[in-house]
Amino acid sequence: MLSVEDIDLSYGAAKALRNVSITANTGEVMCVLGRNGVGKTSLLRAIVGQHPIQSGKIMWEDKDISTLPSYERCRRGIAVVPQGREIFPLLTVRENLETGFAPLSRGERKISDEIFELFPVLKSMLHRRGGDLSGGQQQQLAIGRALVTKPRLLVLDEPTEGIQPSVIKDIGRAIAYLRNKGEMAIVLVEQYFDFACELADRFAVMERGAIVMSGGKEELQSPDVRQRVSV
Repeated sequence: MLSVEDIDLSYGAAKALRNVSITANTGEVMCVLGRNGVGKTSLLRAIVGQHPIQSGKIMWEDKDISTLPSYERCRRGIAVVPQGREIFPLLTVRENLETGFAPLSRGERKISDEIFELFPVLKSMLHRRGGDLSGGQQQQLAIGRALVTKPRLLVLDEPTEGIQPSVIKDIGRAIAYLRNKGEMAIVLVEQYFDFACELADRFAVMERGAIVMSGGKEELQSPDVRQRVSV
């Protein structure tokens, strides 16, 4: 289980997170909702170790990882799908996927067939350069690359941003499949309310760097939740 406990995060004098706490359990999707600029990506960066926190702590599998660098968190089973995808445009699809081998032992360095079952387009484009793929295909590649690391915690930052509806459905099915396997916890940072509502087991709504609402799936349909996240 992931437990983020009362963390603060700042960029210089600007406070991005204020006493933020969330939990993410194996076999569940925790969805972090909110408008642009409320601190969702800062929370993600804190979880995966891309920016230090000023106070509070981050617990993963009963260990305090608050001060661990991002590569150590990756070795402990934490994978991120960043906003903007950040694939390597000049590397092939296969080479992009193989960058996920870094935290694995030599005996584990294999691209699972499961990734190609979730995203068949990747198998048909293994020798294409990443930069030649469409935005939706690049998003699938970014998720596939994260899955190569065999994560037990998968963090996704707005995976629907700028993606065509058919690919959004494919990504939604993949997230639901991974959740239902019961082998990983998933933190989904999202603005697209209907996508989040379909997948989330629990949710937290952010405003101005703080959690202002949280609850279970049954409470997600509240008009107040929708009003707080609508653009």
